[in-house]
Amino acid sequence: MQLRLTVALAASFAGWASVGAWAAPDADALLKRAFDNYRAHSSEATIIMTVHRPDWERRMTMNTWTRGANDALVRFTAPPKDAGNATLKLAQDIWVYNPKLNQVIKLPPSMMAQSWMGSDFSYNDLSKSEELLTEFSHRIVGTTTDSGHGLTTIEAVPLPGAPVVWGKVTITIRDDDVVTEEIFYDQDMKPARTMHTEKIGAVGNRDYPLVMTMHPEDMPGQWTRIETTSAKFDVQLPDYLFTLSTLENPRG
Repeated sequence: MQLRLTVALAASFAGWASVGAWAAPDADALLKRAFDNYRAHSSEATIIMTVHRPDWERRMTMNTWTRGANDALVRFTAPPKDAGNATLKLAQDIWVYNPKLNQVIKLPPSMMAQSWMGSDFSYNDLSKSEELLTEFSHRIVGTTTDSGHGLTTIEAVPLPGAPVVWGKVTITIRDDDVVTEEIFYDQDMKPARTMHTEKIGAVGNRDYPLVMTMHPEDMPGQWTRIETTSAKFDVQLPDYLFTLSTLENPRG
């Protein structure tokens, strides 16, 4: 499950005056607030990931922990064949642990944009990588309302020389700092995949994207859904949690 949980998902709202009329927010601040809403200073969550293909479907359950903007640990708990598989991200470094092989493997940075655990999310998506904040310029390209909420769409374009795979990304953010949609464009500026937030609800004292689904544009009938079943934010997490030792040998 490529900790892309993309996905994934970002931002910051600067001053809504009302649903119908609000002061134009700053794109950078809006995006930062959405990222902060998704991860906070730290987080602990239980997630179910469903990988769907035209001829099969696979469901996996995982526990996730994040610290700051760049550290994350994911450990699978079900089904039995996947239980114990884990991924650790520290800044730009990432390791995976396979209990069947009893082996820790460090992945090259290029793998951060690749599929995670055979899903349609990447490591960057699921760890809420800062890449979208630091490697792209941002501008607001649209505002609208839906179901009583204001929505702002931001266009993110790679900075010159940025080591990213996308030609651009558009992100739509609701007025409660929840990302409702992300569209990733290839280098030819054609949509390559789309993430939709299908359910928003209150968790950990905030509105949160409880169900998100990623659809590759060139693969009809293929998608991956991430469902957050529980979450806590701004929790105290022990430093030993984010270590190679804990990756291989979990402790309570």
